[in-house]
Amino acid sequence: MPMTEDAKELQDDLVRLRHDLHRQPEIGLHLPRTQERVLQALDGLPYEITLGKDTTSVTAVLRGTGSRAGAEAGKGERANTTEPRPAVLLRADMDGLPVQEKTGVDYTSRTDGAMHACGHDLHTSMLTGAATLLAEKQHQLQGDVVLMFQPGEEGCDGASYMIKEGVLDAAGPRVQAAYGMHVFSSLEPHGTFCTKSGVMLSASDGLEVTVLGAGGHGSAPHAAKDPVTVAAEMVTALQVMVTRQFNMFDPVVLSVGVLHAGTKRNIIPESARIEATIRTFSEESRLRMMEAVPRMLKGIAAGHGVEVHVDYQQEYPLTITNEDETTTAEQVISGLFGERRLSRWATPLSGSEDFSRVLAEVPGTFVGLSAVAPGGDPAQSPFNHSPYATFDDGVLADGAALYAELAISRLAALSAAS
Repeated sequence: MPMTEDAKELQDDLVRLRHDLHRQPEIGLHLPRTQERVLQALDGLPYEITLGKDTTSVTAVLRGTGSRAGAEAGKGERANTTEPRPAVLLRADMDGLPVQEKTGVDYTSRTDGAMHACGHDLHTSMLTGAATLLAEKQHQLQGDVVLMFQPGEEGCDGASYMIKEGVLDAAGPRVQAAYGMHVFSSLEPHGTFCTKSGVMLSASDGLEVTVLGAGGHGSAPHAAKDPVTVAAEMVTALQVMVTRQFNMFDPVVLSVGVLHAGTKRNIIPESARIEATIRTFSEESRLRMMEAVPRMLKGIAAGHGVEVHVDYQQEYPLTITNEDETTTAEQVISGLFGERRLSRWATPLSGSEDFSRVLAEVPGTFVGLSAVAPGGDPAQSPFNHSPYATFDDGVLADGAALYAELAISRLAALSAAS
């Protein structure tokens, strides 16, 4: 039976799991209940399971029992060889966001101030579905599969923790290919898979600025050192700098999300605070921003006779997909679902991902999947991270099928090439 048909048989179970995870989201690196639900889904399947030491990660290894000769003969006997067998990695992130849900769905988050607003509950459910499919087809696997259930993608760099603890080498030899998937609540029509070779997602850095002046009465600004007007000038200057010092064809995105100062309208405060996110699409622009931003802010502060503390924080690097692995994913998508379900992006997305850490270590790719409601307008649907973002359950089986088929087909190709 085709992989997609096998996956459809799991759809009801995947929906139940997804709704359960959605009702009780957990944030950060420690997701004990989510980890428990993943372990329950893997229970009874032939996986070697390792739990994270510093996080609640789950690494599950499935040893394939297929061989090239066995596959050709229609048998499921493991190859009689001492040579290392190829391994591939499939990753799903598991954490939610500090967002108060406003979707109104009947499985709305029951945790105040937390929501699966980025679809990680779908990722986790799809990978558990793939775990079942792969276990059922263990005899077809001409190598080993590593499942990476990762906490802390949302700003906690959970991938780095798992890499340090050996997820890439969990099968023995280092994995030779890695695949991640991410659902979207807008951008593309329902069920569309999105790929791009090269730079697919931007790098992400954080900027925290504290302007230190001298407080006073609002009626006598000359007797104080007003940090508010200086901070306001800095916000404007940052935007002008991006348009005048950086090539428009190598874009930089800088958005101020926090601008805070003062307690009352007639009091000049002692300090003002700015926080911003910075997205870049090349390592050259990223390094230039790290130099240019502090230089300009310190210059503005000096011109006004105030002090400034600038904390420029490197966060996630560029997500760069491997061309060959992206082609492999596109071929598998087209084979399973047809060419019409595939969208090849011409430009990167300005979101960022710590799956970039994995792709910096081994060849791999990242696939987007639209979970916009069937018939919904992707241009009008709230985007990921919105308290109104909704993700359609109908993509769960397809995501599980793609994860599983990627592992089977890539291991077959790696085995044939060895």
